Amino acid sequence: MAQSCIYCLKYLMFIFNLVFWLGGCGILGVGIWLSVTQGNFATLSPAFPLLTAANLLIAGGTIMMIVGFLGCLGAIKENRALLLTFFILLLIIFTLQLIGGILFIVYEDVIDSYAQKDLIHGLKLYGQQGNVGLTNAWNIVQTDFHCCGVGNYTDWFDVFKKKQVPDSCCLEYSNGCGSILTSITNINSGCYDKVKVWLQEHLMVVGIFGLCIALIQVLGMAFAMIMYCQLRSESKFYD
Repeated sequence: MAQSCIYCLKYLMFIFNLVFWLGGCGILGVGIWLSVTQGNFATLSPAFPLLTAANLLIAGGTIMMIVGFLGCLGAIKENRALLLTFFILLLIIFTLQLIGGILFIVYEDVIDSYAQKDLIHGLKLYGQQGNVGLTNAWNIVQTDFHCCGVGNYTDWFDVFKKKQVPDSCCLEYSNGCGSILTSITNINSGCYDKVKVWLQEHLMVVGIFGLCIALIQVLGMAFAMIMYCQLRSESKFYD
């Protein structure tokens, strides 16, 4: 009976982690593709220049591949050390995610204030040599979200040292339209609030995605620990 349980758990764990590993390969591939094709698109934050979508996907995909590989190998080899390592790694990742989520909720106002200040500071790097990525990032965000600046269009005045905004701010784009501020009616509202509203509108999707990830992690830890305990009990029985 014990052998049958271990046999079922073994292949259940293997299939589960194979899917996990393949998912990591896919995410890593998308991250590398973004890095190669959109290499000039950087983060808006000067404090975290490496915090780009491509880098996050590459890091996430790599971690998933390593954890999935350990789970597959531990299951197929029935190796207790690998299963325990797999369990500990998943537990650490799950705990860090939980702590990060709690801290974000508790310090939301502080994070909100810091994010706005950091973004405003980043505006000063717009158009400067060596900051093509940040410049393109702001142009894309302002064009896609129909917004201008962090709080509003006046954030750009300190950057240009005059009443001027990037052309990507204009509702009707034309070359040099940002330098003609005869009326503010042709300039969009601030980007921070618009992006925040967009995130709130898609909060349910983000929440469902987060719950699915958490469920996968909990199932992975449960399978690993059950199989580990079964193998340990079997080892003691034969000893």
